[in-house]
Amino acid sequence: MLLSKDPLNVIIGGVGGQGNVLASQILGEMLVSQGYVMTIGETYGASQRGGAVMSHLRISSRNQFSPLIPEGQCDLLVALEPVEGLRILAYYGNPGVMTLLNTRPIHPMEVISGDAAYPEVSEVIAKIKELSRRVWTLNATEIALEMGDPIFSNIVMLGALSAMEVLPIHRQGFESVITDLLPSRTLDENMKAFDQGREVVEELHE
Repeated sequence: MLLSKDPLNVIIGGVGGQGNVLASQILGEMLVSQGYVMTIGETYGASQRGGAVMSHLRISSRNQFSPLIPEGQCDLLVALEPVEGLRILAYYGNPGVMTLLNTRPIHPMEVISGDAAYPEVSEVIAKIKELSRRVWTLNATEIALEMGDPIFSNIVMLGALSAMEVLPIHRQGFESVITDLLPSRTLDENMKAFDQGREVVEELHE
């Protein structure tokens, strides 16, 4: 698969504890194994307390680029949390951006303590659709919870991403990377999470 742009600029964004950085590491290694040149930059809020975490991945067939994506230059957003996704699109989005969205919100401490209100999720999703050329949605957190642990939601999202066919990634490459990267005892569950995310997007294509 040829890249639609070079570099292709991908942002994975969410909040602390969602496995954002691990997802970007796995995706980066999958693409490097395909022969692509990767530059990855991370930005953190108060990540230990559920603050914003964002990974910038710049994918090229030949060149190394600066690690942070310029304003308005995101081509593909993987949003692990709706409001974080909307925030990222406001700064990095453009009319051509594609978005993969985990629809399950995570309420920050201000909302939990009653000092702030979380916006209506349906309105956030509608706004993300307005700001994106194309949007794929799934409740990755719910799928992971059904497996017994919300920690797998980032892997569910990677499976969904593979089915969108906008990046040259596939199941075999994922299995190869996580075999090297993660404990062998988690292999079956990670493969199951990847497959379930993939199935959701494949059904959307039907």
